[in-house]
Amino acid sequence: MAQRGRAAAPQPSWQRRLRRFGYAGRPHSDVRDRLVPPYPEPDTRLWATLGASPAAADRLARWTGWAGPLLVALFAGLLRFWNLSSPNKVIFDETYYAKDAWSLLELGYEGTWPAKGANEQILADPQRIPLSDAAGYVVHPPVGKWAIAVGEQLFGLTPFGWRFMVALLGTLSVLMICRIGRRLFRSTFLGCLAGTLLAVDGLHFVMSRTALLDLVLMFFILAAFGCLLVDRDAARARLAAALPVGPDGVARPDAEIAARLKLGLRPWRIAAGVCLGLACGTKWSGLYVLAVFGLMTWLWDVGARRTAGARSGYLAAGRRDLPWAFLSLVPVAIGTYVASWAGWFANSGTYSEKTGWQHSGYFRHWAESPKPGGGGYSDDGAFSWLLNPLRSLWHYEREVYDFHVGLDDPHIYESNPWSWLVQSRPVSYFYESPAAGVDGCPDGAKGKCAREVLALGTPLLWWAACFAVLYLLYRWALRRDWRAGAILAGIVGGYLPWFLYQDRTIFSFYAVAFVPFLCLAVAMMVGALLGPPRATETRRVLGAIGAGSLVLLIFWNFVYFFPIYTGQAIPMDEWQARMWLDTWV
Repeated sequence: MAQRGRAAAPQPSWQRRLRRFGYAGRPHSDVRDRLVPPYPEPDTRLWATLGASPAAADRLARWTGWAGPLLVALFAGLLRFWNLSSPNKVIFDETYYAKDAWSLLELGYEGTWPAKGANEQILADPQRIPLSDAAGYVVHPPVGKWAIAVGEQLFGLTPFGWRFMVALLGTLSVLMICRIGRRLFRSTFLGCLAGTLLAVDGLHFVMSRTALLDLVLMFFILAAFGCLLVDRDAARARLAAALPVGPDGVARPDAEIAARLKLGLRPWRIAAGVCLGLACGTKWSGLYVLAVFGLMTWLWDVGARRTAGARSGYLAAGRRDLPWAFLSLVPVAIGTYVASWAGWFANSGTYSEKTGWQHSGYFRHWAESPKPGGGGYSDDGAFSWLLNPLRSLWHYEREVYDFHVGLDDPHIYESNPWSWLVQSRPVSYFYESPAAGVDGCPDGAKGKCAREVLALGTPLLWWAACFAVLYLLYRWALRRDWRAGAILAGIVGGYLPWFLYQDRTIFSFYAVAFVPFLCLAVAMMVGALLGPPRATETRRVLGAIGAGSLVLLIFWNFVYFFPIYTGQAIPMDEWQARMWLDTWV
């Protein structure tokens, strides 16, 4: 039985040397501050200088925790919704997802469209929508398409309609990362910096203005990360509240409490399971993030119980937290994923001996259909209404898996994941060469202009992120900074699995799933450049110059490439000047 109220053990010398590296290595006399580091008191000097009373200055300073992120999100939203319907075309894979989303609205499942001419009929005036109720074979789950369908329900089957929800989710993801960064770094400034970097990343910007699934996937991954981060603080706060407090008002570790305390219901972790289920229901690559985040949240519990005094954090968290972590994430994610197929389940269609099953989704009645070589129908009596649709869905998913792993058709814009971080092979979603005086090309242009929508991350941001990732590896491996480990977990879950499929046809825009974590990494590196609060004035000034220069260069880089992110017509020589690498053409 551990003695309560004992003095905290002295820290090893290597930990004492970490005091200059933020709060992660700083010793605390009260273990509660180590479990849940407090937010710094907001600085009221700016508001006081502007003439606010002390009480008003304090209120305004506290509001910056939300006001700052909301302003950054407003900036991101204005960028993303500006001229959203341009190009007034069906660009790149919008030809699949915009039409599948409309089909879900009309039929509840994906129907079929003519192989030729459908896009032209949709964009024509008057519009004609050549949708057939014959089941269409699709290779991605329905969540992302349902998200796109919300915008189409509001604004019709138009470029603005099918891009609306993606732009909204892109804007909300900027707000989320501001708040996530604030909680992660205990700094409103660094949180808003991470959000601002995401707002001006070219890949995130283009994906927020294009009706593809990957931005939706990114949104749910980021939402799950935020939920787990809130859960981490909430669980640690419960653990801290249960620790004994000495006569001096200081809480100290207790081995028995740390090992045995039940943390109760953890709704934020369940919410993370729902978000991860929605991510998997958008694209299957969310499965890898589910695995990585599941391990991450349990390791956080290990660290919490060890900090609270448990002799073996792994044993204590394995007994008390691991089963509930699994149940909160995996079954919840599976249930959410299956529920996302509700439209496919609900539209069972009609059957006749002459035509078979009609007006239902692809493979919806596979389990009840005759099998090759005989075998008749699958009938489980009273439970056939439940088991047959599930068998059919399983068969469908197995067929889709075979399609994905066998997809190796060459594509002009395919790329290897080794090249993604340096953005060496971006994907062109749209390209036209209008003549002078046509489609925005200046009348005095010499020759033709170029209009392009290029899914290119802001180069200086991504190249800076390469160094930031190395810095985070150092912080995590050698300084035991959990914040670095958390950001790296998001990168690992969204990036590393693609190295298993290097022979498959894959594209660099898949990297949008982990670009928020790259922005967090750069923000953390900028914080290190600025220096710790106790640094000398010279160190802080030099750090501010370096960090400010980096951020301004990233802003300039985004502005410079803005025309080729938005499909604006620019003279051909200006377009060529923006092709910094031959592989961008």
